Amino acid sequence: MNGGIVGNGVVSGNAGMEGNLGGGGPFNAPSETQPLEQIKKALEIVYDVRSSNEARKEAGVFLEHAKNDKEAPAHGFRLAINRSHDPIVRHYALSLLEHGIKYSWDGYSAEQGISVRGWVLTLAENVDNADPVFLRNKVAQLWVEVAKKSWAAEWLDMDALLLKLWAGTNAQRDLCLYILETLVDDVFNREDSAAGIRNAPLSKACIDVFTPAAVLQENFPGREPTPVVRCGEDGWLVRLVDLLSMCLNQGIENLEAKGCASKVLSTLKVSMGWCIPKAITAAKVVDNVGRALTMQSNGIQMLATECLHTLFTRPFMADEDFEAIVGPMYNANIVSLLSEIYNWRPVDANDIDEERYMFLKRFSEMIANLGSAIEERWEVVYKTADLPGFMKLLFEIARHESLAVSIPVMTTWVRIMRKETLSESEAVMPLIPGLLELCTARLIHYESLPENANASLLFLNEDLDTIPERHAFLGNYRRFCSSIVESMVRKRPMDAFAFILSRVDAFLNELEKEQPAFQLENYDKNNIFFLKLDAQFTVVEAALKGYMKWLDHAQDPGVDNTRVELEILLERWCETLIKRSFADPQIQKRVITLLVTFSTSALDRKADLMLKILEHVLLTQAPDLPQYPAYNDAIKLLQTVCTTEIQRLAVKMPDHLMMVYNQLKGKIDEIIASGKCDDRQILAYHTFLFTINHRTRNIDHVVRQERLNSYIVPLSNAWGSAELTASLASFESFCKLLGLDKVQEYMINNRVHEIKDFSAHQLDPQALQLQADLQEKFRVLPIRGTKAFITCSTEKLKKGSAAYVTACNIWHDTIPIILPNLLKFITHAHAFHNPTNWGNLPPEFQPVIKKVLTDRFWQAGISTGSRDQFYENVSKTKTTMEGLASSIRGAIRMVRECCYSILWCMSRLDIHFFGIHELPGPLAHALFADAHVLSSHQMSILLNMTRYIIDDCPPNYREHFLTPLLATLFTQVDRKISSEWQVLLDRAQMALGEDKLAEEMKEESILRQLTYIAVLIVASLVDPAKTADVAGHGQYLPGVTEVEPPRTDQGMREFVLSSDAVLEPLILFCTHALRMRDSRCCGIIIRVFRSIVPEFTEERADIREFICREVLMAAINSLHDDYFVDVQKELAQLIATIFILYSPTSTTPRSLLLSLPGITEEKVDTVSAKLLNCTSTRIQRALILDLLDSLRGVAISEKGKVNPKSRIQERKQMSQQQQQYHQRQETPDLGGVADMFA
Repeated sequence: MNGGIVGNGVVSGNAGMEGNLGGGGPFNAPSETQPLEQIKKALEIVYDVRSSNEARKEAGVFLEHAKNDKEAPAHGFRLAINRSHDPIVRHYALSLLEHGIKYSWDGYSAEQGISVRGWVLTLAENVDNADPVFLRNKVAQLWVEVAKKSWAAEWLDMDALLLKLWAGTNAQRDLCLYILETLVDDVFNREDSAAGIRNAPLSKACIDVFTPAAVLQENFPGREPTPVVRCGEDGWLVRLVDLLSMCLNQGIENLEAKGCASKVLSTLKVSMGWCIPKAITAAKVVDNVGRALTMQSNGIQMLATECLHTLFTRPFMADEDFEAIVGPMYNANIVSLLSEIYNWRPVDANDIDEERYMFLKRFSEMIANLGSAIEERWEVVYKTADLPGFMKLLFEIARHESLAVSIPVMTTWVRIMRKETLSESEAVMPLIPGLLELCTARLIHYESLPENANASLLFLNEDLDTIPERHAFLGNYRRFCSSIVESMVRKRPMDAFAFILSRVDAFLNELEKEQPAFQLENYDKNNIFFLKLDAQFTVVEAALKGYMKWLDHAQDPGVDNTRVELEILLERWCETLIKRSFADPQIQKRVITLLVTFSTSALDRKADLMLKILEHVLLTQAPDLPQYPAYNDAIKLLQTVCTTEIQRLAVKMPDHLMMVYNQLKGKIDEIIASGKCDDRQILAYHTFLFTINHRTRNIDHVVRQERLNSYIVPLSNAWGSAELTASLASFESFCKLLGLDKVQEYMINNRVHEIKDFSAHQLDPQALQLQADLQEKFRVLPIRGTKAFITCSTEKLKKGSAAYVTACNIWHDTIPIILPNLLKFITHAHAFHNPTNWGNLPPEFQPVIKKVLTDRFWQAGISTGSRDQFYENVSKTKTTMEGLASSIRGAIRMVRECCYSILWCMSRLDIHFFGIHELPGPLAHALFADAHVLSSHQMSILLNMTRYIIDDCPPNYREHFLTPLLATLFTQVDRKISSEWQVLLDRAQMALGEDKLAEEMKEESILRQLTYIAVLIVASLVDPAKTADVAGHGQYLPGVTEVEPPRTDQGMREFVLSSDAVLEPLILFCTHALRMRDSRCCGIIIRVFRSIVPEFTEERADIREFICREVLMAAINSLHDDYFVDVQKELAQLIATIFILYSPTSTTPRSLLLSLPGITEEKVDTVSAKLLNCTSTRIQRALILDLLDSLRGVAISEKGKVNPKSRIQERKQMSQQQQQYHQRQETPDLGGVADMFA
């Protein structure tokens, strides 16, 4: 290679370089060395710690401008080729070449392109072991950039040049490996714009040069002729495998051979997803990479595992390919070898070897994939595979103390247990008892165990940093365990259930013996005995699900006999469980839940058992013991569960309950008369009786109507009373109604604004009385009772059913009476959050009002302390000023959210709600006039309720009912969410203390949830998959005579797109949402725009121009922002879609692109011509990404390689660490937060 690398006959060694720099060459010769010296001087200033900020800034500007100089590539080459220069200078010099190749290549003449390529080849020829690795890698990147521009077109001998590097020094060989790895990764695996534009010729060329010639000729005899780009018969796949084999023969003790093997494996890894299967077989890839897997080196094993995992996870078109490549992995000797590799060096949870641990997790994924392949290719595998040995290996990995190592294999067991031929095989059946034991043990709530209680928790803490991630991961793991148990029972219900129940009985017997004497003062609701019992009962519940699925799908003639036998077994077991005595209210609660689940599912034909269970629930009473707060909280929770569970029985089995209704009512009257029940319990008992009367078929119509009206009529009278109407006439009278007027007086008289720490300030008797008054005044309102009765009137009812018609009948006349004052309640409750309405308070009280209106809440992963600690703190501050503030917020929250629930239930009653002609305007005003003053969490609840109303609206009422509602909704949503994101971004630029930063993170999480709910509403409205529906046209009540709008087959999407009043605020919100820093929401909005952009190609020029101008600019701005790197591909496709569809009728897209810095008319016209003649979405994206490359904050291929620039970006990057099984989404799931506010 001393003579220089030759490219297409053009000498590109040093002599060629000097010639190309001459005056007649493609680039002008620089005037002596002045520009080079300036560049070196500027770099010295930038990296000299003694330089002033001003000088460093000026030097940086100069260096950035130097890249755009037309002679920059020549300067870069001259600096880079000279080894006497500092590596920093040479690296910058290479970036000059890179900038020219990336951004100016299309403007080069053929001669200039050859010169630049020649310089890159010369740099590659001259790499040396003495060069820093980052310089060698940069040279390889330059080679790849040139290849993406010209290989398989004007540059045809690249393969021959690579072979010369391959045969050269070790540094040149390593350079060749890096070139191959980077090139194929860009072409096949990354969303690289340059490779995307020429994807077809580049991918074909890669296949040509990697595949042995014999394989190509044998398998593709009719292949279209292409330019000859390969050199030699072997192909790179064979060469790579041969080199790997040579390195392995030398052993990993040889550090040079070990390093070389690592580079080869990295290159093979990026090739396994696309290489021709026959080529993989011919090159003996699996054999040699498998050898690497046996090397006792974590690094080599990890790379080998990733390589094989990539290979095994790709789809194989033919069984013969699968058999040749994957089949040998199931042979007995290989299975034994895999087991030895797994057991080679255990990882100690107390001293984790990180490299080995990472390998085990990746190895587990590979084995899990092989296990899933057995389930998919059973017919191909079972004849020759060592199934018993492989299944034992799967079981051993599933038992690993680390749940992260175990979980991939648990998903495989889920699939195995669902496949009858496999789950019933001799290889699996012996493992069933052990698998059931494992699932039972792993169903425990690890998150409730003490910190570092066992090895699994130690591993879990190592794997996952935040509580939300742990909760999501553990939830997934428990779901897999339950699914395995479910499948076991579904296959053999009688045998499996008998086995499971016998194990649970043994556990309960042991529990009764081992459990120490119950101590109220030291009560812990998450004690180990309860957690173990909960796991056992979860297994039983999973078994129940499996049994019910067996019952639904079983076709065996003996099904009825088996069912009878099993019902006898289950009934006896439940009766035994009822007789067991437990002092722990948590265990009592769990027992009741399980018993009711049995009664409402598998044993729903056993009325006698249901009555025994009901009696057990009603008799489960425990006194309040405030002196033991933890125990008392558990008792209250038990009481709540009891009332909830009897309601489940009423919904499921009303006919059986009606047979004993009189005795039942007498017993409930007796319980209420005892004085031991609070208002909530009393109301729950009444709704229980109401539900029985409402749902049963065994009652006279007149009697039913009388009983139901006895509950509804008093509520209707209360809502329509002149007293209540007068109390809601103004905001002031509303405050008086709830006792809030006295709160204002108290705050002024006691100078509350001077109190520094609300939590430390104990309430005086007057304030305690205020708290009691707030509760009492809400109690006497008809809100809570109405919510309870209308909820149980509409819950889980099918439209048209007898119970639904009854609900319509009893509520038809009452709804118009309730609505006027209900809307006033909502209006005033929203207005309460606007500090301007507190006009009687002096200005110095404004900060106090803000504090009073700020919810306290606990959020996993952000709040300090656990949820239990949060509740404990809330309880401790109940008699402090913070407790009074909580009572004020609570009163308003109860009014607001109960009214929301009532509206939602009304919307289920079809035209009895939507048919009220004058309702839409006042409803929209009540819900959204002051919605912008609500907190993000409060608005999330409002939007969730509104979603249900929108979905319930019958098609023929949409135009009249939804138009004002949706128009107001999107106007206020846009106002609220856009302003909140702006506030958050402004704060991100400020230096905040740790406490304020934690508070900001809470606010950001809630705001993300609000944004997500809003974009889901948008997506549901314009989803093209939603067809027109005609549900809801019926009235469901004989004799209703309202004038009904004409029927329509118009779908929701068509309605929204045809209504200017709705469409305009919707599109405006969507445009702003493209810039909101939530990648998941941004991705949804991009899909929305891509679905609606084609709708305005020919019509609605005003909408089309708005999209061309505002939406296109928002998409470009987000593409420019490195925060949105996750959705760059989607943004580019949206930009391409707008340009392609709208450019023929509008000049705005072209004009907007031309207004961007660095975008020339020639570039835009070239891209435009290609876009308008291109049907490949990948090429369309690539063209846009290439055109706007200089504007992008971070390229997709650079994702993860740059440091974020703000706190929000840091948190965004952290949230991207998403593992396959714990799915931490950028937008958090705030389920459970709603009921934690105080």
